[in-house]
Amino acid sequence: MKAGGFELETVEIAGAEPALVFLHEGLGAVTLWRDFPERMASLSGRRALIYSRAGHGQSDVPDDDRTPAFMHEEALEVLPEVLRVAGVERPVLVGHSDGGSIALIYASQHPVSGLVLLAPHVFVEDVTVASIEEARETFAATDLGSRMARYHRDAERTFRLWNDIWLAPEFRSWNIEDVLGGVTAPTLLIQGEHDQYGTLAQIDAISRGVGGPVERVVLDARHAPHLEAPDATLAAALEFLR
Repeated sequence: MKAGGFELETVEIAGAEPALVFLHEGLGAVTLWRDFPERMASLSGRRALIYSRAGHGQSDVPDDDRTPAFMHEEALEVLPEVLRVAGVERPVLVGHSDGGSIALIYASQHPVSGLVLLAPHVFVEDVTVASIEEARETFAATDLGSRMARYHRDAERTFRLWNDIWLAPEFRSWNIEDVLGGVTAPTLLIQGEHDQYGTLAQIDAISRGVGGPVERVVLDARHAPHLEAPDATLAAALEFLR
């Protein structure tokens, strides 16, 4: 699929509307969701679209570095084109981490049927920065890059696109709480109690700020509840869709 000026890696699963559209995290890609999208689509009977953003998976890799506006650009410029090309209207956006933030920004300006948000961010916390700094050290000192290369066309570039902007001094003031009032669709918030990239203050802020109904689920997991507590995450998502 071509969108945003880049060729994007995509997977589609046939099923009923409204479609589930999966938006991955900051180092994510189609394959790194593992079987979660297939299970959610199969058990719900829904159509699903999974894609890797530019710089991730087997999608084209951008030359330019990211700016603090990159999630707004993904939400308001790229995602609408992805949905138009795929023929998806009023999706249920399933977003993990950065993908959850992108989902919120999109839903503040476009109609959606619902949001399933896994460990979303709406502002930058000290714990987030500390964990991302630790990830930078891990990338430099271990085989993380070669392991990432199994899933990404250019693992070094993928890592830098994510890590550099989140650690940039100008990103510390990034905050999307101002968009939350425009989100009126039903929203499910799922977060791991031991999330190393964010505290429950994130879903507290979303619960307070959105204009539609909210459900919250806190699981015995870290930053990836759909991988660390997949059955509980899936059960909550399916109940929400029903």
